[in-house]
Amino acid sequence: MGAVFRMLNHRGVSTRRIAAAVDITQGRLYDYMNGKSRVEKLALFEQIADAFHIPGHLLGLARQSWEPSVETQPHQPQPPPDGDDLSAMDAFRVADRQTGGGRLYAAVVQHLRDRVSPRLVDLSTGHGVFAAAAALTEMAGWMAHDSGQDTAALGHFGRGLALAQTGGDLPLAAHVAASLSHLVLQGGDAVGAARWAQAGLDLADRGPRIPALSSRLHTMQARAMAAADQHTWARRALEKAHRALSASADTAHPWLSPFDAGRLASEAALILIDLGVYDEALAAAKDAVALRDAGRARSLALAQISLADIHVRRSDLDAAVAVGHDLLATSPTLGSVRVVQQFDGLRARLEPHKRYGPVREYLVRFDDARRARLLLLADLIPSPGGPRR
Repeated sequence: MGAVFRMLNHRGVSTRRIAAAVDITQGRLYDYMNGKSRVEKLALFEQIADAFHIPGHLLGLARQSWEPSVETQPHQPQPPPDGDDLSAMDAFRVADRQTGGGRLYAAVVQHLRDRVSPRLVDLSTGHGVFAAAAALTEMAGWMAHDSGQDTAALGHFGRGLALAQTGGDLPLAAHVAASLSHLVLQGGDAVGAARWAQAGLDLADRGPRIPALSSRLHTMQARAMAAADQHTWARRALEKAHRALSASADTAHPWLSPFDAGRLASEAALILIDLGVYDEALAAAKDAVALRDAGRARSLALAQISLADIHVRRSDLDAAVAVGHDLLATSPTLGSVRVVQQFDGLRARLEPHKRYGPVREYLVRFDDARRARLLLLADLIPSPGGPRR
């Protein structure tokens, strides 16, 4: 409630007016706003709801007397989202696929700050704004992750989850839980990743059936299990992911980013690498590359890196070098620190084989391309020990 009071004050409601509206002293209000005290009495929650017309369910209360009576049914569809918010989301998503999140992160954060967050305290806009805020905040998290700013990404994902839950959007909350699973797995916490994937599955089970969402969550569960060397459980989860993606949906969801056969193939390749079954991983990686066109520059590059990595693991150096040369055609301005890091990982895997002529020649070309790439991405990738912009 302290955050609510701060937002009201930021929107121009004086502290004197807020205190008078809920019948508390300004001193007590400042304690709430500064986090020194918390609202705990039911009567005060009800006063706040009545004073600022906050629907009761958002504060864990029964429907207030002034709220219109609404017939609720199981899995009642969410109201249609604001067209401007969806248009902005789609525009950011299309640009992100091609140029990488690093170039767009600041723009998404500014859009959230200037266009979305002010409406969170304007109750006349309805509850749909919470879904828009949650989806765009989750997108900002991915763009921060793509920029190499994982601490910021974690903060965005946490806020996105809270916003989705506040708005009562269970599928969107489950979707954000899948993103959290990915992020903590990247940080080396397989147990935490498995817990977030399961939390997402639990949320998804309480809402309408969305096969792509279930598939993504099972995939993240499989990745966590594979990283933890739980081979049997990883296999089962991956099988569930494949089955889920082929199922029919009860409903579509406008705010969930697509999880399609190409995404599943890319993730499956990583799972199968961790399981040490390189022939199966090779087939999945080839599918991932085939299912991505030039309009998905980052996804295509990441799939190609996985494919080259698998060839090295299978000791097929000529095939690895061939894919490596294809990778050098990736736009050097692609604003993705993740891609740069994966490029470097592939180079490290090839380095022990540089006595082989084609590998040695490729590494020379790779190093030249890397230097050019780092110059063009200097605003995103800091020098060692230097500050990150």
